[in-house]
Amino acid sequence: MRPPVTELRPHTPSHLGVTLRQLKVFLAVEQTRNFHRAGELLGLSQPAVSRSVRELERQLDLRLFHRSTREVVLTEAGQRLAQRLPRWIDELDNMLLELHHWANNRRGKVRVAAAPTLAAALMPACLAECARLEPDLEILLLDRIQQQVLTSVLAGEVDFGLVVEWDANLLRDLHGEVILQDPFVVVAPQDHELWQAGTPPSWQMLAGRPLILLDHASGSRRLIDRALADHQVTVQLVQQVGHATTGFEMVRAGLGISVMPGMAVPDTGLPGLWARPITPGVERNILLVHRHNRPPSPLAQVAWSLIASCAKRVSERRQSLWR
Repeated sequence: MRPPVTELRPHTPSHLGVTLRQLKVFLAVEQTRNFHRAGELLGLSQPAVSRSVRELERQLDLRLFHRSTREVVLTEAGQRLAQRLPRWIDELDNMLLELHHWANNRRGKVRVAAAPTLAAALMPACLAECARLEPDLEILLLDRIQQQVLTSVLAGEVDFGLVVEWDANLLRDLHGEVILQDPFVVVAPQDHELWQAGTPPSWQMLAGRPLILLDHASGSRRLIDRALADHQVTVQLVQQVGHATTGFEMVRAGLGISVMPGMAVPDTGLPGLWARPITPGVERNILLVHRHNRPPSPLAQVAWSLIASCAKRVSERRQSLWR
């Protein structure tokens, strides 16, 4: 008579340690009724097959096979497992295959919000590159002021955002990845006395001069104000504007000079004006952001990576214009 099903160890079983590999080894032994042939089927050695079966039996606290020198026979517990396990394995394989297809799907829409200067300076090139490399991926761009970008990301209205660094003490619900650093530049007419010295413009050179700056809705204004304070420079603030283009036209009209993000300067330059990095150099971090603990979907992650790599190349090309 075959021995009854017996416990291997007197403890409460814990099935959490059972692995898919152990279950597949069990099925191979059940099908071949031979540990050596099961190993050949799975590409494992016979000792590895035996060890896997012992570990599974230990996890279940049940003997699954009667072993002898001439045969390998299922116990009653082994028969029960062998009856149901193939269907479970098939369902799991199908689910994992569906998940793999979903994760690697490159077709669909991704919504991205970006602050104005970034939307104008970076996103056109990124959208064009996406259309070339990922023709089935459509990026929908929302051009908004910085605070609205952050609000859209937090509300889940967009998959992620492209913003200027913010005060981390104010927002703890976002995760950001710095993708590039954008230097601030002085913008002044080509014949302005700033350029007569033959040296790069400095923060101290701005002292007492009429200055045109972005308003506080911009993510850059806080950084400019802090740099002026750090260098103990007092300026005559004559205008605050919502868009860099407006500021450039005011400079061209002779109302003053300006400090602007480098990204705000068009690739084609500013006719009649010069833009040069200010010294000591101050840069703003440009970040991609998503909600904390809610990473982008696989499709949105494709767009995220594409924008990050493209933005770096665009930045390097633009900054080469000032060297």
